[in-house]
Amino acid sequence: MGLSDKDVQHIAKLARLEVSDGQIADYVEKLTQILDMVDALKEVDTTEVLPLAHPLHMSQRLRADEPTEKNQRDLFQANAEDVKQGLYTVPRVIE
Repeated sequence: MGLSDKDVQHIAKLARLEVSDGQIADYVEKLTQILDMVDALKEVDTTEVLPLAHPLHMSQRLRADEPTEKNQRDLFQANAEDVKQGLYTVPRVIE
């Protein structure tokens, strides 16, 4: 699939890019190469290929999900103006 100078100018306008007349030929060549590569990838048969989340078969090293600090809710809520059932109460701002 080849692009013309007019196609590149139109793409540049849509992308709000300033492309000088001297750069257009280079963009035509490079964008055509990219589109040719995409066309070649479309021809590859991938029906037997399973989708995967990550190309490497590795397990994630995660830390244990354990609390690292003690619960200090009562200490923190002691400074609050109004607390009900362990929750901070605030004035209503939307009616």
